[in-house]
Amino acid sequence: MTHAQNPEISVVIPVYNEEKNIEPLYEELSAALNDLGMTYEVIVVDDGSRDNSFAELKKVYERDPRWQVIQFRRNFGQTAGFSAGFDHARGDTIITIDADLQNDPRDIPKLLEKMEEGYDIVSGWRVDRKEPFLSRRLPSMTANRMISWMTGVHLHDYGCSLKAYSSFVAKNVQLYGELHRFLPALAKWIGAEVAEVPVNDRARKYGSSKYGISRTFRVFIDLLTVSFLLGYSTRPAHVFGMSGLALGGTGVLIGIYLTIYKFITNAKIGNRPLLLLAALLMILGVQMVVLGLLAEMVTRTYYESQNKRIYTVREHLKAEIDQE
Repeated sequence: MTHAQNPEISVVIPVYNEEKNIEPLYEELSAALNDLGMTYEVIVVDDGSRDNSFAELKKVYERDPRWQVIQFRRNFGQTAGFSAGFDHARGDTIITIDADLQNDPRDIPKLLEKMEEGYDIVSGWRVDRKEPFLSRRLPSMTANRMISWMTGVHLHDYGCSLKAYSSFVAKNVQLYGELHRFLPALAKWIGAEVAEVPVNDRARKYGSSKYGISRTFRVFIDLLTVSFLLGYSTRPAHVFGMSGLALGGTGVLIGIYLTIYKFITNAKIGNRPLLLLAALLMILGVQMVVLGLLAEMVTRTYYESQNKRIYTVREHLKAEIDQE
């Protein structure tokens, strides 16, 4: 079997302690991909598993060279797994899927069909989830609504790993921390068109979930980061400067009020808490403005040192003109 030089599809799968799921995953995913009649590659990233996941993946690779395996030296997290897969993917369309068999590989054609309508990202929506309501589904519903509201990219299920990306989008959004779940929102910055299709959700058969209720709090912190990146990544002085002006202006107004009050009533204001508040607000205002200017300098260094543009081009229509 030859390795496709330029596969049409790349499938990226992060794996962490899923030894019993590797063989069933190979059988189901291979069947679904072979039925597509398209060339493909599968990139599995072993995220520092402590069980026999890598040994099982090595067996799969030896049987099918369309599967390649990347092994991390330690556990870096799911975001790093996706990022490594995106870096090595060569397909025009990149599919992401979990290794726990809860995503159904037979839903991949639905994603590809929707992509043909011109979308850059198609996300799976697990309409009938098989997980516990209080510990998994309720926090997920809350997080999805919050993310949709704060980012403007409305999806029912940000947490579903079954997604399809155009190669351009996957390779031009920088991932770090735990931002993989926000990729559709981050892709909005480069003008990506996002859609959602219902997909099947299945109960886990082997192994245990890697997520708990604490994940909800991490999502909220990451959401603040994403909201800032989407709104002010190229103009940080605006958010810090406006906050500084608001705080400092409030402090100045309080100071003016106290000054007028003293001249009219001849009362002592030196021991009034309001005077202390005015001074504190003015100091905070100056600090916020200075912080905004420093952030602006860091941003300029980031873009200029990497010759990084602040825009992305979808298409360039340009006539060739002979120069004589």
